[in-house]
Amino acid sequence: MVLSRKKSSILVVVAILGIVAAIMIMKSGQAERLEFAINLFSGKEQYEIFNRMAEFFPTVTMTAASDPFEFPVGAALELPKTYRYEGAVGTIQTFLEETDTAALLVLKEGKLVYENYWLTGGRDVNWLSMSVAKSFVSAAVGIAVGEGYIKSIEEPVTHYAPSLIGSAYDGVRIKDILQMSSGARWNEDYSDPRSDVMKLGIIMAVGGDLEAFVATLEREREPGTYNQYNSMDSQVLGLLLVNATGRPIFDYMQEKLWHRLGMESDAFWLVDSKKMEMAFFGLNATARDYAKLGELYRLGGNWQGNEIVPQEWVRASLMPDAPHLLPGDNPLSDYGMGYGYQWWLMDGEDGEYSAIGVYNQFIYVNPTKDLVVVKLSANNSYGMTDDEESYREFETIEVFRAIGNQFD
Repeated sequence: MVLSRKKSSILVVVAILGIVAAIMIMKSGQAERLEFAINLFSGKEQYEIFNRMAEFFPTVTMTAASDPFEFPVGAALELPKTYRYEGAVGTIQTFLEETDTAALLVLKEGKLVYENYWLTGGRDVNWLSMSVAKSFVSAAVGIAVGEGYIKSIEEPVTHYAPSLIGSAYDGVRIKDILQMSSGARWNEDYSDPRSDVMKLGIIMAVGGDLEAFVATLEREREPGTYNQYNSMDSQVLGLLLVNATGRPIFDYMQEKLWHRLGMESDAFWLVDSKKMEMAFFGLNATARDYAKLGELYRLGGNWQGNEIVPQEWVRASLMPDAPHLLPGDNPLSDYGMGYGYQWWLMDGEDGEYSAIGVYNQFIYVNPTKDLVVVKLSANNSYGMTDDEESYREFETIEVFRAIGNQFD
């Protein structure tokens, strides 16, 4: 999840974009949408905007379940005072404050043992998922495979998305796209008005057609050989899902995942000008409902005796099955975590994995400890440096591990 890759590559739109798009935005009356776009990764506080994206973006809604599920309450957890990171001791309370934490929720063996909200967060507050949305899309793709809408992830994605013939994705296996290894070239040069990220930023700020944009990407590497984080891979998965099922993402996911998990609140997706969901970052939901995806995967895709996501899909999603997907110092990857089917994989013996979004959004799972943690944030320092100093993602994992150690 490097700024160039994980930082919801899509969202990485800076002040330069604002200069390019300002006139168009003001003419359409979408001043706040422009302000959101140009202030990303600028150091500006974001906690008063991540909770109200529907006010200035077009959206589609997934309704709450008619029979909502509430986690049972377990013995209350007291957060540890400190954690260790890179040989130093940090204070968890300070860390939560510095990363503008809006929500922190901890499940142990499926029971709610800690829940707290700060800033503009709240139990009923929908928060922008950023790239956490990718893991939800992956789950929906797994369901579609299980139902036969997608015959095999060994197939080329262009069997289902013919609009991508001639693009970087022409003939690329669905599996390689799931594993962020499509080989598509992705240019995030903010000084180049022709760069991919600048073009995407304009769509974010003023509207446009994401399918048409994805079709412009070109091949850089052999697919399935290098793990390069590219949010447009996730957008292609969204297009695959729509074309394979014949239904919008929100509609299929609402029936197959949202309602079956007993989601407590309505949620919404940001959409482009063609009403296509921004699959790479546009889900907005509550902390409790985000937690249900983590708990579902901890349980191997089973929910209250029913298989929601095929067990084999869950297993494969969390396994780095090629050298370029392994965590650690990997010359075949552009980030230090491993990667599965739109899930980040941690190094270590516990089999930890996480959905992660920019500005420090997390659904973290430690299956060995039967632990799920959700952290929703607006870390205003995020992206101010192109490294862990501002990302604080590896550091966050150490905070979660310190929480897990409370149960040893």
